[in-house]
This record gives sequence, structure tokens and C-alpha cells, in this order.
Amino acid sequence: MKKIEIYTTTTCPFCHAAKALLTQKNVAFSEIDVTNKAQLRQAMTDRAGGVTSVPQIFIDNEHIGGCDELYSLDKKGSLDVLIGLDT
Repeated sequence: MKKIEIYTTTTCPFCHAAKALLTQKNVAFSEIDVTNKAQLRQAMTDRAGGVTSVPQIFIDNEHIGGCDELYSLDKKGSLDVLIGLDT
């Protein structure tokens, strides 16, 4: 299984939606809550190439983007391949 990391905040509806999709796919993921944690948020921003919004999602250390990108990949059928469900 692929390593999936998602940076979130507690009140972000897009974070909840992204986590719901990953949960629906029945894949394990690590959630990194950056709520009121400037150092963690800066680490996320650095990894995401300057993007400051949440969620930010990484699959095997590859930056996927946010919630919209995650759902777009799913709609195209590419998400299952990226997260290793097609094997």
C-alpha cells in the first residue's frame, strides 16, 4: 500500500471531504493537523511548493494537491492507480 499523507485543519470542510474519499476507498492515511501549528504549516507549505491552503495531499511523497485535485483524479479513474488499489 502507498504512503498517503494529508495536511488538514480541524474546521476545513475540504479536509473532511478529502478524508471521506480516502476512507471510502478503505486506504490508510496519515493526517497531519496544522491547526494553530505554524511550524507544521510551514513544513506543509515548503513541501507543497508554496501552497498554503489545506488540505495538501501527498502519495508516496508526491504532491497531489488539494481536495479538488484528489476528486478529479478519482473521477478520471487515476486515483486508484496512485493509491495502489489497481494491483
